[in-house]
Amino acid sequence: MVNSIERRRFGHLPDGDDVDAVVLRNANGLRAKILTYGATLAVLEVPDRDGRSRNVVLGFATLDDYRQARGHLGGVIGRYANRLCNGRFTLDGRDVRVSVNEPPNTLHGGAQGFDRAVWRVEALQSDPAPAVTLAHVSPDGDQGFPGRVDVRVRYTLVTNALRLDYTATTDRTTVINLTNHSYFNLRGAGSGDVLDHELLIDADAFTPIDQYFIPTGERRPVTGTPFDFRTPTPIGSRIGLADEQLVRARGYDHNYVLQSGSGGDPVLAARVREPLSGLTMEVLTTEPGVQFYSGNFLNGRPYRARDGFCLETQHFPDSPNHPDFPSTVLRPGEVFQSATIFRFPFSPLSRGEES
Repeated sequence: MVNSIERRRFGHLPDGDDVDAVVLRNANGLRAKILTYGATLAVLEVPDRDGRSRNVVLGFATLDDYRQARGHLGGVIGRYANRLCNGRFTLDGRDVRVSVNEPPNTLHGGAQGFDRAVWRVEALQSDPAPAVTLAHVSPDGDQGFPGRVDVRVRYTLVTNALRLDYTATTDRTTVINLTNHSYFNLRGAGSGDVLDHELLIDADAFTPIDQYFIPTGERRPVTGTPFDFRTPTPIGSRIGLADEQLVRARGYDHNYVLQSGSGGDPVLAARVREPLSGLTMEVLTTEPGVQFYSGNFLNGRPYRARDGFCLETQHFPDSPNHPDFPSTVLRPGEVFQSATIFRFPFSPLSRGEES
């Protein structure tokens, strides 16, 4: 196998804009398909222990499917990943109101978030590792957010991993929180639920939510709760318990406070193992939090509730309204930078190699 990269047409939007797919392949048997619509990760094929490739992310066959679906499958989320309470916050003493699309709150950037935009292919490369850089300009006032923001995401297949690098700049003080919203199923997309997947999250605390999925401001220790994944635990083993937080979310949909904090090189945030195949995925990040979502509200063809899980690396939900949460403020002259790695350490063609 050799590294390769291919660009081809994926579809057309009603306004006439073309949407392309960029396919990356590397010498270790990994294959990723990224769409310019939403900078979406549509396919991620990984060889299992028998050398057979399987697609481990949920996606759709057509552009219309992506446009009509809910759930933000595979998209890059911005300007602000997760929720903002009542679609408002205070920034440098000024009240800011943004698009409300999950009343009474803002979810994943508003009605027309970054995952609904057509991104521009800025750069392609095959060596030393196949990569694509996608760029998007969010104008001042987009969904109510202040400042023109120039954002980029770079997808790179590195040895036995897919690496995502995000950067953003602004010409006016704003807030930003970027993530990728892929749903994973290590048995293969469309193969059923993920309740038997064994999950580890390197976090001593999580941020509880109110009835509107907004953090209460508390950092609650996971000890003695169904939210303790510090040792590998099947996703479904406690999901049905009569815990108030689980009942509110119909499962898991909570931000975890990572022990590693933020900054520096990506470090381990989570590990997932599919017991039948033994396929394992590690999530490494520079971010201070990760949203574990057990796919509770997946309800459209061909996927059903809990057919996939998300590990959305991020700053905390509703941070602009919680001064003690890590800041998401971006000012002119600063550069937002973040990196996340989805690594498959026991892939047979890359066993023992590091990304």
